Amino acid sequence: MAVETLTTPRSNLPNTYTNVNAREIDFVTRFGNSTQALLEILGIMNAVKKENGSKLVSYTASVTLADGNVPAGAVIPYSKQAITEIQHSDLTIEKYAKAVTVEEVSTYGPKIAIQKGDDAFLNELQNKVTDSFYTFVADDTHAITGSYTTWQKTVAMAIGKVRDKFKKMRKNTTNVVVFVNTLDLYKYLGDATISLQSLFGLDYVKNFMGAQTMIVTSEIPEGTVIATPAENLVLYYADPSGFGELGLDYQTDGVTNFIGFHAQGNYNTAVGESYALLGMVLWAEYADGIAVLTVDANPLKGVTVQSESAGTTYDFTDKTPADFQEDVAVSGNKISGKLKFIEGGLSPAGPLAGDGYFLALKWSNPDASATSLTVQLIPSESGMDPVECINDPDRNGVFKISSPSQRYRMVTSNDDHKTIQDFDLTGLVLESEGV
Repeated sequence: MAVETLTTPRSNLPNTYTNVNAREIDFVTRFGNSTQALLEILGIMNAVKKENGSKLVSYTASVTLADGNVPAGAVIPYSKQAITEIQHSDLTIEKYAKAVTVEEVSTYGPKIAIQKGDDAFLNELQNKVTDSFYTFVADDTHAITGSYTTWQKTVAMAIGKVRDKFKKMRKNTTNVVVFVNTLDLYKYLGDATISLQSLFGLDYVKNFMGAQTMIVTSEIPEGTVIATPAENLVLYYADPSGFGELGLDYQTDGVTNFIGFHAQGNYNTAVGESYALLGMVLWAEYADGIAVLTVDANPLKGVTVQSESAGTTYDFTDKTPADFQEDVAVSGNKISGKLKFIEGGLSPAGPLAGDGYFLALKWSNPDASATSLTVQLIPSESGMDPVECINDPDRNGVFKISSPSQRYRMVTSNDDHKTIQDFDLTGLVLESEGV
C-alpha cells in the first residue's frame, strides 16, 4: 500500500501537528540563541553565510607605503595596494536523524521521551561543532609552538606570541581568546575559588590572567594552552532553508538560520522522526596565528641547527650544497640565504626529484635523554614526511623548498617530554629560474 502524503497546511491541522511545529521552532530557536552566545563568548563579531553554488573566499589587503617625503609642488606617488584572495575548503553539510517509538512515549510519557530526547539531540549537535573546533585549534602542525616551565608563564607567553604575530602582520588584536584544560586551571588556583560562566556547553572566565576570554575545557589536553585573537576566528555556515526546491522543508529560526529541523510521524514504523541539517564550521582565518604551547617543568634541550658545509657529498646526488645554496646561515630561529634553481632536482625519484630549490642543514647536540629526533617542513612537500634522525650518525638532511613561507621543524622527545623548535625561512631568497 502506498504511503499517504501529508499535504494539508500545518496551520489548518489539529493541535497534534501544531505541537510538532512548535517543537521545531523551539529546537532551532534554542540552537540559534546558544550559537549566538558562543559567538559572543569567543568575541566573533559576525557569521558568514555561504550561498548555494558559491565558494568560501576571504580577502586580505596590504599596502606598501611610498615615500611620503614629497617636495612642494611635486606629484605624490601612489602607495601600492595588494589584494589577496584566500580560497577555503567547502563546507560539509551534515545530516542527522533520530526516532522516538510509540512504546517509548507510552512508557515514559511525551515530556521525557520527546522533550528530553530533543534536549539530548540539541546538546550533541552543539558538541559536534565545538569538538571539531577544538581538534582544529589544537593541531600544532600549523601553529606557533613552544614550551615553558610553569602554567602561568605558558598562558602569558601564548597571549604574547599571538599579539606579536598579529602586530607583525599589521593587524589589530583587541580580544585574545585562551583555551586551557580544566584541571590545569584548578591546579593553579589551589584553594582559591573562581566563578565560571557557562553557555553553549562552554565554561569560561572573563578577564583572567591577561586573557579577555579564557575557555576552560577538558577537551584541551592537560599541560596545553591555546590562544588566538578573536579577530582571527570565523563562523561559516550553510543556510538549511535553501533547499525548498528539493521539497525539503526544514524549520529555521528566520534570524540566524544556523540549523534546520523537521519533525514528522512515520505510520509505517509507528515512530516520530526528527531530522536536523547543518553545515557549520568554526575556524581561523590565519591557521598560523594560533599559539599551541605546552607546560614542561623539565624540558629537553633542543638541538643546534646550522648550514651544511659546502663540500658535503650525498649518496643520492652528484651535487654538493655549494651547487644549490649560498650564504645559508641560522641565527636564533631564523634561516637566511640564497637557494639556486636546480633543473631535474637532486635525485631521479622520490621527494627530491624534479625542478626546484633545496636546503641542506646539519644539526647536533641533542639532549642525552632524547629517544626521538624528527625533522620536517611545514607544510611539507609530497612524500616529505617527518624523518626520524636520532640514530643518524651524520645528522644532516636536504629538503625541497617550495616557498619561504614554510617552516623547518625539529622535535626532540622521550617518553615524558617533547621540545619543538620551529625555524622561520622567510629570510631565504629563491633565485628565479635561469638566473
